[in-house]
Amino acid sequence: MGLLETTISGRRLRNSHAHVVSELGRGIVCGEIAEGSILPGDNDLSSRFGVSRTVLRESMKTLAAKRLIEAKAKVGTRVLERASWNFFDPDVLGWRLEAGVDNAFVDHLAEMRLALEPAAAALVAARASAEEIVELYAIAARLDDINHTRESIAKVDLEFHLAISRMSRNPFMRSISSLIEAALAVSFQLSSPASSSAKIRECAANHLKIVHAIAARDAQKAEIAMRNVIDLGVQRIHAALD
Repeated sequence: MGLLETTISGRRLRNSHAHVVSELGRGIVCGEIAEGSILPGDNDLSSRFGVSRTVLRESMKTLAAKRLIEAKAKVGTRVLERASWNFFDPDVLGWRLEAGVDNAFVDHLAEMRLALEPAAAALVAARASAEEIVELYAIAARLDDINHTRESIAKVDLEFHLAISRMSRNPFMRSISSLIEAALAVSFQLSSPASSSAKIRECAANHLKIVHAIAARDAQKAEIAMRNVIDLGVQRIHAALD
């Protein structure tokens, strides 16, 4: 289940491994477990969560892969500083969203999207097949529905942006999907275009401009149109926060 889907549904995995990872990961990212602190020993953690040492070890490996913790001989398992955390990881981003959204977080997300997604749109203008352009038109058309709910428009919006990443033919672009999902999750929570029919139509029209530019093989216009979509979304979120 992706970050946006999790935000919408509120459902989470409930097996023992997922529970340990979620509880400790959320505690670290939300600041309940301090950066630089040493976690309790394996026996204490196994008892606290009611899991075997095997499950605990696998959970610790997962958290270490997310760069939240690091085990050292004769020291214990230390919580890493925030600068080490892997914010491209969907779980880490999800826990960061749960910690609370502020203007700085919104701006940081936007800066990353603006650095990558306009470039992806420009690549699609150069590389997309005729069939892919038809696919983009179809997705953009589905945005233009005044009966959209916050959930439904967020899902179509995500589908559009992930299609752009995929059609860029650059595997690194596809790796930023967690950032896109985080931005749309914030929009879903705070400032969805589904709040009015006028905003739904504006959202659809702005995405359609991206497709028109791609269809015309105009990389510069595709880049500008994508930048505009991201900028308008950020403006809506800042207005909601303020």
